[in-house]
Amino acid sequence: MKALVFETFGGPEVLQYKEIADPVITANEILVRTKAVGLNFADIYRRKGNYHLAGQPPFILGYEGAGIVEKVGSNIYNIQEGDRIAFADVPFANAEFVAVPLDKVILLPDEISFEMAAAILLQGLTAQYLVTDSYAIQPGDTVLIHAAAGGVGQNLIQMAKLKGANVIGLTSSKEKAEVAMAIGADHVFLYEEQWVQKVKENTGGQGVHVVYESVGSTLQDSLEATKVGGTVVFFGMSGGDPVAVDPRMLMDTSKTLTGGDLWNVLTSFEERKIRSQQLFEWITDGKIKIHEPTIFALKDGAKAHDLLESRKSVGKILLQP
Repeated sequence: MKALVFETFGGPEVLQYKEIADPVITANEILVRTKAVGLNFADIYRRKGNYHLAGQPPFILGYEGAGIVEKVGSNIYNIQEGDRIAFADVPFANAEFVAVPLDKVILLPDEISFEMAAAILLQGLTAQYLVTDSYAIQPGDTVLIHAAAGGVGQNLIQMAKLKGANVIGLTSSKEKAEVAMAIGADHVFLYEEQWVQKVKENTGGQGVHVVYESVGSTLQDSLEATKVGGTVVFFGMSGGDPVAVDPRMLMDTSKTLTGGDLWNVLTSFEERKIRSQQLFEWITDGKIKIHEPTIFALKDGAKAHDLLESRKSVGKILLQP
């Protein structure tokens, strides 16, 4: 099969499109012919050597995708050849074929295309658990969302509005602010502004009920922008490591700091089924809109990495074998 691989860490130029051996499935795996693969910042970090990578060189990136079942393992009876499936957490997806464990399979309804699945699952399922599990948004809550024009951010805005929240977004540019406003944010402030002060002014000096914090280096400011008794959900570090938090401050202000990681939520086939069904229903009912993805051929993966790393893209970047 053809795959996008790399043997040394570095920039996009280390990526190579070459022939490698097909994966060999076990009794509890299925072989999937990939039709669309999602590109994420985790792929950038792994290419640079900042994230853990399984196996030995040549390394294959990609954890999210969709395709057609080519072959099923001997212990599998509920999945058939020709079924349309997707996955959000399976390694080595930047290839024509990928081995997917049964418990990580997500069956696709007819209304959801391969491209839609690869564009929404990882970020959509992240947003879904953040607004239901990490902090259950209630009608009338005021929510602050970091990186509001990003993939998770756009989903968070729409899901928070579905739950009746007032949404404040944070973005790095006026262009991205327009994107966040267009999908439902009530207010958007720029990072270059005194955004903590603006958030407090917007909330009558009280602060917000919950902050969805994905930048990391802004954690202290997020806590400052939270009301007494409010919550900060820390689920990403795109801007660098956060500073240490004084637990005495949490006690004195009755604030809650909680963490979130999708892999602690997607723990079974059934869990994936329930959560993805809700996500797919929101999409097919028109309650969540997905920005048109930018699609590259898998062989042009270096160009896709360049675009994502430039932070100029809006919406998901997909790779197609």
